[in-house]
Amino acid sequence: MIREHIIMTPETPSTETKSGLNAGKIAVVFAIGVAVAAFFYFDLGRFLSLQALKDNRDDLLSFTETHAAVAAALFVLAYVAVTGFSLPGAVILTLAGGFLFGFVWGTLFVNVGATTGATLAFLSSRYLLRDWVERKFGKWLGPVQQGFTNNAFSYLLTLRLIPLFPFFVVNLVSGLTRMNVGTYVVATALGIIPGSFVYAYAGRQLGTINSLKDIASPGVIGAFVLLGLLALVPSLYKKWSGKPANPVKGER
Repeated sequence: MIREHIIMTPETPSTETKSGLNAGKIAVVFAIGVAVAAFFYFDLGRFLSLQALKDNRDDLLSFTETHAAVAAALFVLAYVAVTGFSLPGAVILTLAGGFLFGFVWGTLFVNVGATTGATLAFLSSRYLLRDWVERKFGKWLGPVQQGFTNNAFSYLLTLRLIPLFPFFVVNLVSGLTRMNVGTYVVATALGIIPGSFVYAYAGRQLGTINSLKDIASPGVIGAFVLLGLLALVPSLYKKWSGKPANPVKGER
């Protein structure tokens, strides 16, 4: 009986741990599902439109001037929610940040909210999907994972600088890689500064903006693309010289 107990004991925690992980994943999926469903069911997206921002700008500005700290905290939390749950409306929030807080403070608050929300999306994707993806496609993804890990900072910085890649897609796909969380946070925080600054600055001229196309002109997009390509230079140089650009330890 003693030997039987000794043999069976190690299996029990393993089963309980697996069950706990599954329950945790179900809880996360449920929370995300409820939040996204509520956003669309109550049509909350109507508050995150250019017209809604213009219609309510006087009230928003008055509240911000009266309760500056509360307004800043609410703004950052709203940005975390939008980016964390991969909801539409980040561009409008960025314009609102520039309009309400000025382009310097607006850019800072946007950066804090967007980086925090993006990190939560990254961690959720990693927690929910990465193990499954590696089990199913690890044989084919191995070389890609290794290459991305060795040059994680430069690659992610490029993806953040070039606005051709949807923000939420980069968040979720990055979670499936072995990129270090610290590298992800720093590259995201730095990479979104130019775009955040442009839109926050545009927010100061809110009354003259009739469409988001007025902001994202070909010249602005071209400048972002150039910055993104420049961010790849260290990786390309190290690759040609036979050395990894920014070696990053894989994180499980």
